[in-house]
Amino acid sequence: MTRYMAAKFGEALIAIWGVVTIVFFVTRLVGDPVALLLPVGASPEQMQALTAALGLDKPLWQQYLTFFWQVLGGDFGQSFQFNRPAMEVVLERMPATIQLALVAIVLGTVIGGLAGSIAATRRGSVIEFVVMTLALLGQATPVFWLGIMLILLFAVDLGWLPTGGYGSPSHLVLPAFTLAVFVSASIARLLRSSMLDVLKEDYVRTARAKGLLPGTIFVWHLARNALIPVVTMIGILTGELLGGSVVTETVFAWPGVGRLIVQAIETKDFPVIQAGVAMIAAIYVGINLLVDLLYMVIDPRIGGRG
Repeated sequence: MTRYMAAKFGEALIAIWGVVTIVFFVTRLVGDPVALLLPVGASPEQMQALTAALGLDKPLWQQYLTFFWQVLGGDFGQSFQFNRPAMEVVLERMPATIQLALVAIVLGTVIGGLAGSIAATRRGSVIEFVVMTLALLGQATPVFWLGIMLILLFAVDLGWLPTGGYGSPSHLVLPAFTLAVFVSASIARLLRSSMLDVLKEDYVRTARAKGLLPGTIFVWHLARNALIPVVTMIGILTGELLGGSVVTETVFAWPGVGRLIVQAIETKDFPVIQAGVAMIAAIYVGINLLVDLLYMVIDPRIGGRG
């Protein structure tokens, strides 16, 4: 188990380093931020002085080495736009992103888990057809379109909820539900498929032959053995949501990390882009490590394979 987790941790560090390195070089291809930071009509001398102050006049390899050593110390540099440490700017947006992601993932997991279980245990029925049709529609519906439709219905027409923003629980309802629709649809379809596979196993038929109660069979034989692919899906979706739901945050003017990175790309704020993506990568990798631990809880044999 120790070797298994050590190997996973090593893979995680390499993944984060790779993502941060790629982002560093890609950001240098999106343009020169100096022209955006200086007023219109700035002289070449002013542009040259600011370029040197930002360290952008050095060779690219030298910029990367400086950046890498700073990152090892937790320093992603000063934000060009906010004139503050870039990671500090990113961390200020994390609470909003975490709040939205956790509510959406919990709501989506509960709805998707119930829907998938009902569809699997009612195979061939009208209920299964309705549940799976709704799940397919939930996965196929574009998030931005669903968000806009919800705003038009519940905020503009009915006036029950705000159109966007952040602050009160009412601001959370529409963006969280928008994300939960896709999450629940994905989990419902995967759980149904996984449970149907488990239903074909000999140990399920044996449990039924022994006369075990349906609830006991469902909890100890069916649901438990169908959970591994579902846990993987939940981990992936959680990592994506905690990394910032760019489209949803933009549609609902939610002040999260995803929206911050979009704004940083528009203003070519390299340090904020790098800090934001590094934070997303770390969260995503951390979630995957947690999923690996859950694998070993569900099936202890997995850790022994390392």
